[in-house]
Amino acid sequence: MSVFSKVRVLNNIPQKVFLAAQGGNFEYHRNQHSGGRNDEGGKKWMCGGLAAGVGVAALWWGVSQSNKLQAEAENILAIAGRREEGLQEFSIEEVGSHDCIENRVWVTYKGGVYDITDFIPQHPGADKLLMAAGGSVEPFWRMYAVHLNNEVIYGMLEKYRIGNLKQADVESQKASLKASDDPFANAPKRHPALLINQAKPFNAETPLAIITDSFLTPSDLFFVRSHLPIPDIDPAEYELEVGGVGCSDLTLSLEDLKKLPKHTFVASLQCGGNRRLEMKTMKNLKGLSWRGGAIGNAEWGGARLVDVLAAAGFTEEKSPEARHVIFEGLDTDPANSPFGASIPIEKAADPRGDVLLAYEMNGEPISRDHGYPVRVVVPGVIGARNVKWLGRIEVSEVESDSHWQQNDYKGFNPSVDWDTVDFSKSVAIQDMPVTSSIASCKTDPATGDLLLSGYAWSGGGRKILRVDLTPDGGKTWTQAHTLVQDSARHPRHWGWTLW
Repeated sequence: MSVFSKVRVLNNIPQKVFLAAQGGNFEYHRNQHSGGRNDEGGKKWMCGGLAAGVGVAALWWGVSQSNKLQAEAENILAIAGRREEGLQEFSIEEVGSHDCIENRVWVTYKGGVYDITDFIPQHPGADKLLMAAGGSVEPFWRMYAVHLNNEVIYGMLEKYRIGNLKQADVESQKASLKASDDPFANAPKRHPALLINQAKPFNAETPLAIITDSFLTPSDLFFVRSHLPIPDIDPAEYELEVGGVGCSDLTLSLEDLKKLPKHTFVASLQCGGNRRLEMKTMKNLKGLSWRGGAIGNAEWGGARLVDVLAAAGFTEEKSPEARHVIFEGLDTDPANSPFGASIPIEKAADPRGDVLLAYEMNGEPISRDHGYPVRVVVPGVIGARNVKWLGRIEVSEVESDSHWQQNDYKGFNPSVDWDTVDFSKSVAIQDMPVTSSIASCKTDPATGDLLLSGYAWSGGGRKILRVDLTPDGGKTWTQAHTLVQDSARHPRHWGWTLW
């Protein structure tokens, strides 16, 4: 069902409409470049907002700034790796001799040769980057496809350009890449309604036009966030390893998990980068351009993590040195390292934390895109900790050393960028802040009223109490008249609220 919040809009429509949900402030504003409706004066309007948790986040950009950013992005995408006249020519053998820090690290991209030695200490995945030393970065960019057609990455690479790759070697590499196996070839079929942000690895979101049509997001329309190729796992051969501090080594099959008490609850999952596209109107950012559909709500079913840890003999009382629980997936990178993450023991070992090893989603077996046969659901926490295709659980004194725990999904102030970031200076994100988004803006043809609908959600099990809207920049307010939400109580209210 659709839920609308009505705000009376007269002919003299104000410059801004702010939406606030428990401290989060969001904006609906006039912009001549938006794809919104035309009012009677011929001006276009855009629905949107920037989730910030606290404060007012406004979306302002000028014609010159927008055009400049677009032109710069298109230019670097066109010239990256292109042959540059006047630069020295190198053979693939010469590039290959620069395969370690001691010899300087050279790589190729299309027709370009780059000395990236000085960049390696700045790269959060330096160990993976060194695997490309002396050769082409293109096979690795196929695996870590967030690099592809990324103007920020291409711009950084071109700063280290030292020459051209000889044309014969360029053609040879093209043929080799064409013949190489595609690690993403065995991907499942997806619903055509999903909005694709990246094809390989597959990352897609629910269209905002339909996101509030159902309280439980259908599995086929639930956003998909992938970092690596999706494994194809035979449920009959599936095994989950459990071990670490205070645990006896334990291996569980899918059927073993199903013999444990089954628990179900409604919870929303949200990607940490949801609504980044709005942020990119203010600043050139690295990362996928999520519109606002990288969030979904589902009923999850499975075995509680606390029951699995108990089966392995773990108790906090006997193992006070335990500080974290690490999860590893069965999806792996070229070095055979799995996707991994960890959560604090206070969340993991608390029965009221509701951490679930889920094998059902909306009453059906979880699909491959969402972690078949088993994924972790850590309600109220950033999506990156909800590890899919779960293969191992480890109780530990330290958090996961995974790239995605140590060098990604952390928060910094707006002045920190990729040239100055030091990931060791920030803790890994866990609980998510409040967010609220206007998903639909329509005009009532009979009254001229503006009809708004959207979603609101807060991490940490905090229940949305109300959604407030203002048509005049905060002078007067109205309240969303209908909230659709789960009956769970705070602070274990894990699902979203449709308004």
